[in-house]
Amino acid sequence: MEKVRIIPCLDVKDGRVVKGIRFVDLRDAADPVEAAAAYCQQGADELVFLDIAATVEGRGTRIEWVKRVREVATIPFAVGGGIRDIGDMKALFDIGCDKISINTAAVRNPNLIKQAVEQFGGERIVVAIDGRKNPVGGGLPRLEVVVKSGEEATGMDIVAWARKAEELGAGEILLTSKDADGTKEGYDLEMTKAVAEAVSIPIIASGGAGRLEHLYEAVVLGKASAVLAASVFHFGEISIPQAKRYLKEKGIPVTT
Repeated sequence: MEKVRIIPCLDVKDGRVVKGIRFVDLRDAADPVEAAAAYCQQGADELVFLDIAATVEGRGTRIEWVKRVREVATIPFAVGGGIRDIGDMKALFDIGCDKISINTAAVRNPNLIKQAVEQFGGERIVVAIDGRKNPVGGGLPRLEVVVKSGEEATGMDIVAWARKAEELGAGEILLTSKDADGTKEGYDLEMTKAVAEAVSIPIIASGGAGRLEHLYEAVVLGKASAVLAASVFHFGEISIPQAKRYLKEKGIPVTT
């Protein structure tokens, strides 16, 4: 087994790190620069920065916010939210971002994934997939892709879309369950496992971490290659060293 990555996520709105439940009811959590510096010091493996209002507001990523965080980040740094085209990606890579994450724009134009991979390399392109779970027999996919910060259903099957993203060259998938997001009741293991078994690229599990056991379950039962969390890290319920120690004691390889 490859070493499992522990990834804090900075959901940024109006220049502040915020956190909600199921993508709504946002509350203030931290200053993004202070949070990024702290996570780097604690030993996080990577950092994800998401400009969560960009697509809904019909604008690009706020480069000035990203720059401030990039200046203190000493670990691989991925940015998403409001990335619409190759030009937006280049602007982020030019200021030192290591990876970009595309979501709604990729659903609207899947060929954007291929173009990005050809220009920047697949290892730098993350396809973020937000999903929800539908009732069986309701005429919709059991696991359905949603876009625009979860506001818009697509009718697309998550597993099929993940396979397509891999075919187009994406280096990894950031998979977030809207239903589980912010609930602290655990990752959606059905969704995570379904995608992880369908593709060969790494899956980052996101949405629902509340206890140390949830991180372990995402890896062992959900077959994720990395675990991303926000609330538990931002509000001091779990620290990065604590998470790594726990996983290591459970036999999961992590960086030290």
